[in-house]
Amino acid sequence: MALVVICGQPCSGKSMAALCLSEALRELESKLTIRIIDEASFHLDRNQSYANTNAEKNLRGVIRSEVDRSVSKDNIIIVDSLNNIKGYRYELWCLARAAGTRYCVVYCDVEEIVCKKWNDQRKEEGVAAYDDAIFEDLTRRFERPDRRNRWDSPLFELWPSRDGIQKSSTAILDAVSYLTKAVDSKTRDVKILQPTIATQNARFSEANSLYELDRATQEVINVIVEAQSQSVGGPLNGISLGQGLPALNISRSIGLPELRRLRRTFIKLTGQTSLSGPSPPSDADSAKRMFVDYLNRELAIA
Repeated sequence: MALVVICGQPCSGKSMAALCLSEALRELESKLTIRIIDEASFHLDRNQSYANTNAEKNLRGVIRSEVDRSVSKDNIIIVDSLNNIKGYRYELWCLARAAGTRYCVVYCDVEEIVCKKWNDQRKEEGVAAYDDAIFEDLTRRFERPDRRNRWDSPLFELWPSRDGIQKSSTAILDAVSYLTKAVDSKTRDVKILQPTIATQNARFSEANSLYELDRATQEVINVIVEAQSQSVGGPLNGISLGQGLPALNISRSIGLPELRRLRRTFIKLTGQTSLSGPSPPSDADSAKRMFVDYLNRELAIA
């Protein structure tokens, strides 16, 4: 149905904006399925999540992946995070387009000095707050949304330090109207993003890759289990998985629970890598080759 991106400096009232928007939507239509995705959803510490470039990149990847799994024409997803990089907001816009939903940005416009004051107050109250160095780094790198950009439009602006944030705030009401307004052929002020052939093909390709990865790794596990059942407990060097594939060397007996754990870890690592790099392998032989290489490394260490 829709993807809403909450945007703003650290400690600018974004979580309150997300909560007010969610409550206002539910009051208008109780049957709406609304979900807020934020760092707390994954039990992530805000300072650790923004401690360095890799940590921040991983955080964005986790949130982006969850949005990709969740956004659909049947629900409203609210992304409550800094969303401070315009390139990242563009990625989220692409997810909404691929899903064929509405999209908007709610921006909490607060001066940096006020955000700093609110962050210090949170420290005094003993609640989650940003370390000074991280706060300064995030405010310095913040990229303000611009309604002229398609990934920042439509843009609903709040001024929490001046007007506060309530369900009755003008920007909240305008956002609710935009997200719930009925659309027909004559509607001009509400835009439902349409997926392109490229985005549809990308989603199909990703699903196909994950299917091949799951199937190929299970086949490798089956071969190992079968080979061990036929052995007498000695080392299994050079288990063949087919022409053109590396051999698997096992120096000890490995139980099925450990094999399943290694398989789950491999699939998880491959999925995380694909968030910022190439997609998982799309053919069975490539998936098997990667999994065998991973097993040879892990079992050699063990």
